[in-house]
Amino acid sequence: MAGKKQFDMDKALDAAMIQFWREGYADTSLDDLSRATGLNRSSLYSSFGDKDRLFLRCLDLYAARYGEKYEAALASAASDPVTAVRAFFDVTLERIADPELPDGCLIAQSAMAIPVLSPSVAAQAEQALDLQYSRLRTALKAGRLSDHDAETFAVHAAAVNQSLAVMSRAGASPAQLRSIVGVTIDALAQALRG
Repeated sequence: MAGKKQFDMDKALDAAMIQFWREGYADTSLDDLSRATGLNRSSLYSSFGDKDRLFLRCLDLYAARYGEKYEAALASAASDPVTAVRAFFDVTLERIADPELPDGCLIAQSAMAIPVLSPSVAAQAEQALDLQYSRLRTALKAGRLSDHDAETFAVHAAAVNQSLAVMSRAGASPAQLRSIVGVTIDALAQALRG
């Protein structure tokens, strides 16, 4: 039918997200996005706007997809904060281990690229990082940690979570990544006992 889009917007957005995730914002060209989505430049622009707007939509998609999983993992924090934080890290470790997905994390990768991102894209990347930290802080406060300890562990856990993505991209083994998580889980358990 003339004038009607002949492609699946969700599939195209998902393909663009994977492309940005695999190569990063700066190293992804419009030609790369065209190949990944199967759309020509004109269709990309008319459907998603410029590269920045498409990338923002990809960040939103990524944050929503994994944010729901993190929320579910942390849901039991009030009754069992150690298990909840372990489940939080399991979301990341499962994503990293999935052979269908690129290594690393789109948000971690975007955070490292903030100096070369446009202000709106940089702000969105920072907001995604802040949301992860806020999610952890809220869960840890519900888990009977003092405000100070909840703040400290939330910052630490968010940093560890992002470092898992970076370390996986650099070739760390699953055993090494689990070991990194184990140190954080042990420290949290000790703080809760103390």
